[in-house]
Amino acid sequence: MAERQSTDRPSRATAGADIASGLPIARPGHGSPAFRHREALHVCPTCESLLVQPVDWTQADAKHWQVELRCPDCEWRGAGIYGQDVVDRYDETLDEAMQAVLDDLQLLTRANMEEQVEHFVTALHADLVLPEDF
Repeated sequence: MAERQSTDRPSRATAGADIASGLPIARPGHGSPAFRHREALHVCPTCESLLVQPVDWTQADAKHWQVELRCPDCEWRGAGIYGQDVVDRYDETLDEAMQAVLDDLQLLTRANMEEQVEHFVTALHADLVLPEDF
């Protein structure tokens, strides 16, 4: 996401506090939706959509990021401080999703071009294309 910065001073993030509010970070149990969300940032803790998007992020310290998230399906918004490993997995998930969108775009573009060529060939065979069309 951004270049890592090292810091020797302890921060509120490493002390277990939210940087923005100074409040302690909730440590939910492993089975709760909130814990699953902390481990899989692309999953909405409210509606379980797999489309949660990063809105903003800043490096909290050398090993933590403050990330603001938004779900486009239910409009849930949240922010938290996450470890580098969680953010790295989220970044990989976003990269994979972007590649899937690009692959779908390429298939759709090809299908549209093939359809346009078929229409053009049909028009040529029916003598519907004239020099003044160009």
